[in-house]
Amino acid sequence: VALEPLVCTGPVAYRGQQAIARDIANLRAALARQPGVEAFLPATAPGGLGTLVGSSDRANEHYPSYPDYLFAVADALHEEYRAIVDAGFLLQVDDPFLTDILGDGTLDRRARNDRADLFVEATNRALRGIPPDRVRFHTCYGINEGPRVHDVALAEVLPWALRVRAAGLSFEGANARHEHEYHVWETVRLPDDRVLLPGVITHASNIVEHPELIAERITRYARLVGRENVIASADCGFSSQATYRPEVDPRVMWAKFDALREGAALASRQLWP
Repeated sequence: VALEPLVCTGPVAYRGQQAIARDIANLRAALARQPGVEAFLPATAPGGLGTLVGSSDRANEHYPSYPDYLFAVADALHEEYRAIVDAGFLLQVDDPFLTDILGDGTLDRRARNDRADLFVEATNRALRGIPPDRVRFHTCYGINEGPRVHDVALAEVLPWALRVRAAGLSFEGANARHEHEYHVWETVRLPDDRVLLPGVITHASNIVEHPELIAERITRYARLVGRENVIASADCGFSSQATYRPEVDPRVMWAKFDALREGAALASRQLWP
């Protein structure tokens, strides 16, 4: 099925009040038997609405410029972000678009940097007034099982990702193209007000990671940035939308999360003997 491009032909306004209220109610119901558990709800970054990397200007036929359009999207998304935080949940801003921009071979380096600057500015605009410690910023390279040979390196993404007003930074660290990138934290200093949420299980393989390997991945980061500053996470979600057919079997997904729990417990015993 061919994807229909989104084009803005009038003023942008938020219309998702009922949908986000339903999501919040569903999550509260799911947590009813787990008192004291902190949970997050994901929402797309402004760059995820109506944009195509390399041709984003064509997504706008109403506003004077593409930045004006993107900021209007940010202003609308602010309402959803605020609703999630006001409901008592953490907000996770999902942004695979930043890596797309920085790895876009149709743009020269200056154009890539300028577009990344714009996307970060729009994201921070959508986050205005929201405490950074209530926000996780997630960036990744997509959810498909693919070769990933053209992924941009984490080191190239960090200068922009660390400018987002979010205390938590979630990124891929478990698949074979990115596991080695924990070394970047040997030279990049983690700001005092940030925590890392590295992926220690991957969404791009049907192999279930061994808990001992998961624990090893966690402790690598802990030794570099401090044990209090690492939260074990998944590389990405297993599906981006309700209509997407996941490439990993649901039974494998749950097995991976079971392994994540076991690996995190093992790492905690190692880090807090």
